[in-house]
Amino acid sequence: DVYEWISTGDDILDLRISNRPHGGVPVGRITEITGLESSGKSLIVAHLITETQKKGGIAVLFDTEFAASPQFLDAIGVNTVNMLHVQLECLEDVFSSMEKMIMDVREKHPDRLLLIAVDSIMGATTKIEMEQDYDKEGWATAKAIIMSKAMRKLTALISKQRIALVFTNQLREKLGAMFGDKYTTAGGKALGFHSSVRIRLDKTGRIKVGKEILGVTIKAQVTKNRVGPPFRITNMNIYFDRGIDRYGSWLNALKDAELATVTGGTKPKVTIKGG
Repeated sequence: DVYEWISTGDDILDLRISNRPHGGVPVGRITEITGLESSGKSLIVAHLITETQKKGGIAVLFDTEFAASPQFLDAIGVNTVNMLHVQLECLEDVFSSMEKMIMDVREKHPDRLLLIAVDSIMGATTKIEMEQDYDKEGWATAKAIIMSKAMRKLTALISKQRIALVFTNQLREKLGAMFGDKYTTAGGKALGFHSSVRIRLDKTGRIKVGKEILGVTIKAQVTKNRVGPPFRITNMNIYFDRGIDRYGSWLNALKDAELATVTGGTKPKVTIKGG
C-alpha cells in the first residue's frame, strides 16, 4: 500500500530500504533511525526534511534535545524559514502536539505531503520525571507506557495519508551482555514493533586529508523492513560541510559489486567494468 517515498539523501540507502529506484523511507508508515552519538541520525533527518521541501511538502521537526543548528540545516539544504521547528521536553506534549498538527494540516491541506520527525524520542522526558527529583524513583516504565499508547493511535492515523513519521532513537548498552548485540533502545518495544523500517547507524571511520578530519564513514543497516528485504547494508561517506556524499555511495556500491576498481594514490583512477 506504499506509493510514495522520501529520500534519505543517499541513493543506495534508498534502494536498500525500498528495493526500487527513487525510493527512501515510506510515506504512511513509521521509520526509526537508531545509533550511538555522532552516527548521523540527525543528519539523515535533515536530508529527509530537505527532500520533503523539494516535493512541496510540509516538514516539522520536534527537537527534544534542543540541539538543532540553523547553520547545520542550511548546509544540508533545508529551508529553515519554511520548516516548523518545535522544541518540547515532555513526551506527552510531543504526541499531543503531533496529533493536533496532523488534524490542522489535513483540514487546510488534505493532500499535501507531511513529514514529522522527532529528534530524538529518548531525548524527551515525561511529566512524572519532571515532577521527581534526581533520586531513584522505582520502576521507570512511564515512557514505555506512553509510547505504547501513542504508537497504537498514530499508526492507524497516518496509514492512509501522505504522512511520514520518523523517530531517531538513542542506543543503550546492555549490562552484562556477552553474546549477540550489546546495544538496545530504551523506552520499551512499542516503537520497534510499530515501525515499518528500522535503520541502524554505526560510525566506522574518519575521512582525512592530511591531519585534517573532513568527515566520517557510516555503516547503515536496515535491521527491520516491511517494504523490502531486511538486513541490507550500505556504507556512506558524510562530510561535515555538506552532509552525505551521494557519488561516494555509488562508488562504494560499485566496488562492493566488483563492477568498479580504484587505482592510484593522490590522483585515483576509477575503472568501470565493461565501460
